[in-house]
Amino acid sequence: MNFTLTRRQTLLLAGAALTSPLQAQTATWPAIEKKARGQTVYFNAWAGSQNINTYLQWAGDQVQKRLGVTLVHVKITDTAEVVKRVRIEKTAGKLSEGSVDLVWINGENFLSMKREKLLFGPFAESLPNFAFVDVLGKPTTRLDFSEPVEGMEAPWGMAQLTFYADTKRVPKPPQSMVELLAFAKANAGRITYPRVPDFMGATFLKQALLEVNTNTSALYKPATPEALAKAGTPLWAFLDALHPHLWRAGKQFPNNAGALRQMMADGELLLGFTFNPNEAANEIAAKRMAASVASYQFSKGTIGNTHFLAIPFNATAHAGAQVVANFLLSPEAQARKADIAQWGDPTVLDISKLPSADQALFTSGRQPGQVEKFTPTLPEPHGSWTSALEREWIKRYGQ
Repeated sequence: MNFTLTRRQTLLLAGAALTSPLQAQTATWPAIEKKARGQTVYFNAWAGSQNINTYLQWAGDQVQKRLGVTLVHVKITDTAEVVKRVRIEKTAGKLSEGSVDLVWINGENFLSMKREKLLFGPFAESLPNFAFVDVLGKPTTRLDFSEPVEGMEAPWGMAQLTFYADTKRVPKPPQSMVELLAFAKANAGRITYPRVPDFMGATFLKQALLEVNTNTSALYKPATPEALAKAGTPLWAFLDALHPHLWRAGKQFPNNAGALRQMMADGELLLGFTFNPNEAANEIAAKRMAASVASYQFSKGTIGNTHFLAIPFNATAHAGAQVVANFLLSPEAQARKADIAQWGDPTVLDISKLPSADQALFTSGRQPGQVEKFTPTLPEPHGSWTSALEREWIKRYGQ
C-alpha cells in the first residue's frame, strides 16, 4: 500500500503555492486592524468540550483587550448546520450582514462552501502570522481532504487518528486494522466504534478503507458509484467480519467519541480512539483516566488532517474575523492551545521558524498519555468519499 501523497495531490499543492496571495494584503493589515476595532465576531464553533470552550473564552478576552474586537462563541454541535444557514441566507439574497463571521471547519463542509461560493477570500495567506505555518512539513495546511485550500480558510490545528489503551490490561495493542480484527475476535464485546455518521465513526471507516485497498489512488478523486463499489467491496467484507465481535455484537454503537471514551475509562472497552493525539493525556491530567493509559498510532500510519477557520462570504465583520484568525495563529495562542493543561490541540506552526522566545512557549515536557512515537500521517480521501461511505454504511448497518 502506498500512503504517500499522490502525484495529483503534489500538483495541487504546488499549484496552490504558486497561486496563493503570498501576503498580498500585508500592507493593508493596519487598516484591517483599524476597521476591526469595535466589531463583534460571531464565531460558530463546536462546543462539545469544556477545555475548548474555556480556551475560546481566553481568546475572546485577549482580542478584546488587545485589538478591541468582541468574540462571541456561538456553540454548535454540527458544522453542517452552519453551512446550511449560510446557504439559506445566500438564497434569500442576504449578501451582507450575515449571521456567521467565522466558522471552525474542514472536510466536506469546506468542500461544500467553497464550491457553492459561500466563502470570503482568499485571505488566509495574507494573515501576518501565516508566515509561521509549517506548509512543507504539514501539507494538509494547504490541502483539505484533497481539496486545495487556496487561501479560503486559515489553518488552526492538527489532527491524527490516535488509539489509546490501558497498558495494564492491553500490553500489546493492535497495530493495524488486520490486527484489530484479530484483537476483537480474542476479546469479544470489548471494542467498538461510534455510530456513523458521527465524525469519528466515519474516520474509522476511512482508516479501514485505506488499509484494505492495495491501490488508493481512486480515493483521492471525487467518489463515483463505480469507485465506491470497487473500493467498498473489501471494506464491507472487513466490517462484516468485525461486527459480530464488537460491543453488543455490532448491533448497537455508541453515539460519539465522547461516549466511546467514557466506556473505555469505565473499563467496558479495552480500546478507544480519537482525532486529538493529546486527548488521553488531557483525560489523565483531569483524573478521568488511569495514568497507565497510553496513546499510540498504527505502525504504518493513521489518517490525519488540519482543521481550519473560514469566513462566510456575507460575514458582517470581515475585518474582525481576520484579526481573530490571525491572533489564533499567533505563537502565544497556538502554544496555549497545544498545552494539554489547556486544550492539547497540536500546532500548525513550524516551531523552528519562531523567535527563540516564542519557541520556548512550546517546550513543556511529555505528559502521561501523550503519544510517544508519531507515525506517518495518511492523507484524508477526497471529501466526497465521506458522505458516500456514510450513506452506504447506514444502508447496511444502520437499522
